[in-house]
Amino acid sequence: MSKLPTHVTLVDVGPRDGLQNEKQAVSTEDKAQLVALLQAAGLKEIEVTSFVSPKWVPQMADNAAVMAAIARQPGVRYSVLTPNLKGFESALATRPDEIVVFAAASEAFSQKNINCSIAESIERFVPVVEAAHAAGIKVRGALSCAVGCPYEGDVSADQVERVVQLMKGIGVDHLGVADTIGVGTPRKVQAAMERALKHYPLVEVSGHFHDTYGQALANIYACLELGVHHFDTSVAGLGGCPYAKGATGNVASEDVVFMFNGLGIDTGIDLDRLVDAGAFISGVLGRPPVSRVARALLAKRQG
Repeated sequence: MSKLPTHVTLVDVGPRDGLQNEKQAVSTEDKAQLVALLQAAGLKEIEVTSFVSPKWVPQMADNAAVMAAIARQPGVRYSVLTPNLKGFESALATRPDEIVVFAAASEAFSQKNINCSIAESIERFVPVVEAAHAAGIKVRGALSCAVGCPYEGDVSADQVERVVQLMKGIGVDHLGVADTIGVGTPRKVQAAMERALKHYPLVEVSGHFHDTYGQALANIYACLELGVHHFDTSVAGLGGCPYAKGATGNVASEDVVFMFNGLGIDTGIDLDRLVDAGAFISGVLGRPPVSRVARALLAKRQG
């Protein structure tokens, strides 16, 4: 059996990737409170908001207000999504620690999602990466649909590697391999990860998994076997994919922390306080958390 990492870093993407798909408006105060509860639980990396056109993602229209409202703590990194230079310029004034750019491994998804080819999407990020680096800001690249696409089905490891190389070529610092629609299984995920690891060091590669087919925890474990120790998760299992019909949210942070605790892997996160954060935002949304661990622990508390 391969030796698993002893420590992992989780990036909670709930405030951004999670909430952006919610139909009902969430107040700026509630978004800032969610960030406060996540850092109180021990999260050191939080994806806070997105600087996209409010026409496309109305939920993120208060991006600057949210960044102003969060109580920043030393040692916590706050990242934001910036799809283009205009978004980056708006984000810059809010002092993010890291920005996120994204490209798809699938041509069909790129066209349907952002109305341009993969190559065009990468070109669009060249000035963004340059401007971020000039401002001393790290750039994380998210590679969506890395194992499957709702429009073209299977995505090969060769397709993944092509986009990994394009991202590396424009100077993206960190690469996140994302199973956007949750169709990946462990060996398939390892094959995609191995292509990323050919071009990026272990410390700059992460995994982002959706639980549509119930495979997210298995896929995270498969990444651990390769030594990957950086993962995106979403508190209460918030989010989905507006472009992938029926796709459930990102893997729940609570479920991932519970698994890591059982493996003796240090996350630096207090599970009970994480459950509190998930219960808070789920209450705001008027529904129970998607996280099975959160539901079990909340039921136990009431017992």
